[in-house]
Amino acid sequence: MKVGILGTGDVARALGAGFAKRGHEVKIGSRDPAGDKAKAAVQKIGPKATAGTFAEAAQFGDVVVLATLWKGTENALKLAGGDRLAGKVVIDATNPLDFDKGVPPTLAIGHTTSSGEQVQAWIPRSRVVKAFNIVGNAAMVDPQFPGGPPDMFICGNDPAAKQTVTDICTSFGWPTTDLGGIEMSRYLDPLAMVWIIYGFKTNTWNHAFKLLRK
Repeated sequence: MKVGILGTGDVARALGAGFAKRGHEVKIGSRDPAGDKAKAAVQKIGPKATAGTFAEAAQFGDVVVLATLWKGTENALKLAGGDRLAGKVVIDATNPLDFDKGVPPTLAIGHTTSSGEQVQAWIPRSRVVKAFNIVGNAAMVDPQFPGGPPDMFICGNDPAAKQTVTDICTSFGWPTTDLGGIEMSRYLDPLAMVWIIYGFKTNTWNHAFKLLRK
C-alpha cells in the first residue's frame, strides 16, 4: 500500500515509521519538501519514505494520513487538493488545540462541531476517519502497557473506510472501537484533552485508555 502523510512532525514520523516497518511505501507531504523537517522525517522513517509537496503526498497515497498542527490543517488540505483526495480514506489524527494562553492548551472548537467534522467538510469527497488522536505519538505503533493493549476509538461516516482503518489499527497493535459517524469526533477531541491534561499534571506521557468489559 502507498501512504501519503500530510505533516512532518512527531505524529507523522511515528505513523510513517509504523507503515514503513510493515512494508508500505510512505511519502511525507510538506510545504518545503527539501527543508530540514521533511528530511528529518524521511530519515526517521527509513528507506521506504520519500518527501514531496502536500499535493504530491495526496496524489501518491492510497490512504492519506492528516498529521498537521491544527492551525495549519485547512491550508494543508487546500494545498493537497480536494481532487487528489477525492474518494480516498483520510485518517484524521489531528487535535484542535489552542496554545495561545500557554500550556496545557485548550480546545479551539468543540461541543457543536469537532476537528473530524471540520476536516470532512473541508474535503467532502474524501472518506474521513478520526483515529490516533487520543494517545501520544510514542505509543501510536505497537503500544506496550502492563495491562495489555489499550483501545483505539475511531469514527467516520463510511463503513468501508472505517474497516480499512480498523485493519491498520490491528496491524499497529490496537483493538479498535467504532463510535459511529464523524460527529462522534466531538467526544474524541475532549478525550484527547483528558490525555493531554493528565500528561501536563503529572509530567508523564506514557499513558493510554482501555475500555474494560465485563
